[in-house]
Amino acid sequence: MLYLQYNSTMEKIIGYTNGTRKFAEIFNSDYYLRERTRVLRNCKKWITRAYGALSQKVEPKVRLRLAEAATDGKDPATLVCSVYNFYPKDILVTWLKNGEQVTSEVTSTESLPNGNWLYQRHSHLHYTARHGDTISCMVEHASFHKPMIYDWEPMPESVRNKIILGSMGIIIGLVSLSAGLIYYRRNMPGRERVSTSGDNRDVQSEE
Repeated sequence: MLYLQYNSTMEKIIGYTNGTRKFAEIFNSDYYLRERTRVLRNCKKWITRAYGALSQKVEPKVRLRLAEAATDGKDPATLVCSVYNFYPKDILVTWLKNGEQVTSEVTSTESLPNGNWLYQRHSHLHYTARHGDTISCMVEHASFHKPMIYDWEPMPESVRNKIILGSMGIIIGLVSLSAGLIYYRRNMPGRERVSTSGDNRDVQSEE
């Protein structure tokens, strides 16, 4: 948020809030004119410190998502590679298909300011999905020692593992239920084993 600003053309301080406007009035008075050299020297010192803090590199956060799914195998889908909260603003976002750079069907925004000295950028890829293709988003930034590659997974591994475990649980449950029913039928009350002429037969008795 901008509170105060020194306008070198008007040679006065401008305040942008109620409190800083009063502060500006004081320093734009005769007192300020007498102390101008000292104040400007202090301003330069503050500005140097502020820009020194901004020289720190901030590593971006990357999110790869499906913005628009294909309605069938022929229509293209839209993937979005969003890069958030990075500094400095210079960054390179490219798409890879099976390890090769994609140069067509790609649209990207510029580095957009967040308003907190950090930036964000979004890149869109329109592609027709084919079985076996590997789609990746590659991000190059001053905060990285090497380009970072993020692979697109149609189904996250955590979700896939939950589905596999759930399916295994259902199968085990069905097997257990079948075994229990078989055991119950063989041991139903009123059912006894009798032997006649060496031939074993089940006889159902009425109770």
